[in-house]
Amino acid sequence: MGGISIWQLLIVFAIIVLLFGTKKLRNIGGDLGSAVKGFKKAISEDKEASADSEKITDKEADKKADTETTAAETKKESSKEKDQA
Repeated sequence: MGGISIWQLLIVFAIIVLLFGTKKLRNIGGDLGSAVKGFKKAISEDKEASADSEKITDKEADKKADTETTAAETKKESSKEKDQA
């Protein structure tokens, strides 16, 4: 009760085949398959790009920390030289 039986699905499928023809349905199926494939490829590329950007961000943070450390060391050295002079 309320469910769709296999016979009802077969009748609907037969009507669709009669209306559109097998050639057009094959083309629609191919187009739909290539669209899904392209979508999956775009999603995987997006995930790779976000992972790469996270790696780049980590590298930039490391470079910034190294630069700040070097700048602090340089200030200490220059202040020591001033004190010695």
